[in-house]
Amino acid sequence: MFSDKKAFQESFKKRLEQSYSISFQDSTRAQQFVTLSNMVREHISSEWIETNERYRKGNKQVYYLSIEFLLGRLLGQNLINLGLYETLETWLADLNIPLDELEEIEPDAALGNGGLGRLAACFLDSLASLNLPGHGCGIRYKHGLFEQKMVDGFQMELPENWLRYGYVWEVRKSDLSVDVPFWGSVDVIERKEGTKFRHVDAEYVRAVPHDMPVVGYGGETINTLRLWSAEMSTMTPMHDVLKYKRETEAISEFLYPDDSNDEGKILRLKQQYFLVSASIRSILRRFLSNGGELKELHKHVAIHINDTHPVLAIPELMRLLLDEYQLSWDEAWHITERTFAYTNHTTLSEALERWPIRIFKPLLPRIFMIVEEINERFCKRLWEEYPGEWGRIEKMAIVANGEVRMAHLAIAGSHSINGVAWLHTEILKNREMNDFYQFQPEKFNNKTNGITHRRWLLKANPELTSLLTETIGDGFQKDAAELSKLAPYADDSAFLQKLWDVKTKRKEILAKRIFEQNGVKVDPSSIFDVQVKRLHAYKRQLLNVLHILALYNKVKADSSYQMAPRTFIFGAKASPGYFYAKRIIKLIHSVADLVNNDPATKGLITVVFMENYRVSLAEDIIPAADISEQISTASKEASGTGNMKFMMNGAITMGTLDGANVEILEQTGPDNIFIFGLKAEEVMSYDKEGGYRSMDYYHHDPLIRRTLDQLVDGTLDDKGLFGVIYDSLLGENDQYFVLKDFESYRKTQEEAGRIYAEDQARWRKMMVNNISGSGIFSSDRTIKEYAKEIWNI
Repeated sequence: MFSDKKAFQESFKKRLEQSYSISFQDSTRAQQFVTLSNMVREHISSEWIETNERYRKGNKQVYYLSIEFLLGRLLGQNLINLGLYETLETWLADLNIPLDELEEIEPDAALGNGGLGRLAACFLDSLASLNLPGHGCGIRYKHGLFEQKMVDGFQMELPENWLRYGYVWEVRKSDLSVDVPFWGSVDVIERKEGTKFRHVDAEYVRAVPHDMPVVGYGGETINTLRLWSAEMSTMTPMHDVLKYKRETEAISEFLYPDDSNDEGKILRLKQQYFLVSASIRSILRRFLSNGGELKELHKHVAIHINDTHPVLAIPELMRLLLDEYQLSWDEAWHITERTFAYTNHTTLSEALERWPIRIFKPLLPRIFMIVEEINERFCKRLWEEYPGEWGRIEKMAIVANGEVRMAHLAIAGSHSINGVAWLHTEILKNREMNDFYQFQPEKFNNKTNGITHRRWLLKANPELTSLLTETIGDGFQKDAAELSKLAPYADDSAFLQKLWDVKTKRKEILAKRIFEQNGVKVDPSSIFDVQVKRLHAYKRQLLNVLHILALYNKVKADSSYQMAPRTFIFGAKASPGYFYAKRIIKLIHSVADLVNNDPATKGLITVVFMENYRVSLAEDIIPAADISEQISTASKEASGTGNMKFMMNGAITMGTLDGANVEILEQTGPDNIFIFGLKAEEVMSYDKEGGYRSMDYYHHDPLIRRTLDQLVDGTLDDKGLFGVIYDSLLGENDQYFVLKDFESYRKTQEEAGRIYAEDQARWRKMMVNNISGSGIFSSDRTIKEYAKEIWNI
């Protein structure tokens, strides 16, 4: 079908007409998109089946458990990986159908929010592209996190109705559904062969799998992402049908429900157990159906826990091995510990999940019994290692002080614990998890994150892809390490001009989108200074916007002040319950209103906030960026992957020595990156000593004082909206060192602007050196390390 133009076009038209009972001439773009996508999915079905058949023959397989998978749109990506994009673009054009218009019809799959979910999606792509047996397990959220709408600068949250017309890439498999128990109690049955446990009076939820193909580059391997949706089970007597239906469907309705109250905590814990219970039972069923022996499970299956959300997979596997398959504790634990591996994604203590026992125990009674037993045995080992050190043992315990500590459970139940950047792993080993590292150093290792260049270069930036192919050949499309071949062209003036033309083209594309969405005209010749990522205080969007306000003040105060024109571009969602982050979004809009409407700064400073940041929007923003803002407080960002995407597209990093910025500096060299601010060890030293006197900076730096006063003097609003930000910087001692780093950031920004305006040759050379050094940050490299050093696949 896809090898013959005429056969494809006839089949396409016939299928469309039969599916919608409409003539081809009267069909809509949406109908054309669905028809094409269905044809592509059916085209890969035979290879999908063949891939699964290969895995039946004994390959060890890995299952990647994640609460998020931020996939983006799949039509274009699948066609690129299948090698069909350019062919179908031409064939459809003959039918007066622009392929890019069909791509725009597809909704972004609302299955994630930030870097955690995008990393999981990149990993699935790399597993399939490297022909490795690896699958994803997640939740099929009906409404995702939320759709962000801006109303007078305030974030409003609406449900993401991405499934309103169905989803062409999924296959519902009701016959493989499983029932997941909650509440109830545990019966203890004494028998000759030993004590048995049985869950009674439970409330069951049916987990229904929806499988999606994960197409590897070249189309040789099609792995599977299995997403579970929550539905009513026939196993639960329904006294109040509507209440049961509502509570059941809520489990797979939203990503990260608000957990500021007990009801929200219970729902989040339900979500997590729902995911792991359905997934582990599915994994075991598949393993046993292929003739596997349970005692050999860890030799044939690796299960990876992406952050703490799926950690309940550890006691769930223990429950199944103990209660359903009657293994002894020692046998079950031997298998479990060797099957699981855990990736930590944070140094922030509030992100290391802890569940109150008063909620955990009644919701998951049998799981709690198992967690308690794991804790008892783990603490016994600690006592043997550290006799008499009660404080250390309490600190390391899995269950203590009325809480279940999920990160501790992950460490105890896994054979591998890894950080996601060199600096992050060192902080884990030497600070956050130092006690565990001293106890079992052999478990700890680093796996610096990566991104799939097939999405973030080949798909997102076809203009740059074409230029690179013309210059260094197409080998980089399969192996990103070949981007290093570009390094000699840093001194080639003809190539540098072509590269600049590509960047200008991408900036024009984004400028058009900004005008269409925001009604703001931006100058493509200005510096596109971009910060797009989840909104959190430690990521310091606040530092960025305060610098913009200070820059505005300098221009207003001195009409002779010279600067390269700047377009500051933001995109971010704040968690619905995160008041402070939402107030920063409002501040960005208020500063934009002030700056964009002042004749004194017209053409010099423009501020844009692009609502509802998502993968498809990022694909337009990232190729257009000149400066990549990676300005988190040093020691707080685990890795960052946005920094890698920008680097690969020729943007220059403006950042602290935090997360993977440290390794980006190693790859580019100090002349090709803008580094400012405190180092990680300095931040940690201040944290240990109780912070610093932020008020000193307010009193001794007139620019800081003027800028902060504008938060509360009516310049930006007359309702006191930003008093909470003002107080956080001065009254609460500036937890994330915004004022401490402010002057260093301002000077570094000034230097970046000077180079852009006065030394274009140097800037273009920096672009080349960033692109040529970015290959090591391919997720292919990361997955090869996981496969060899952790999973043994």
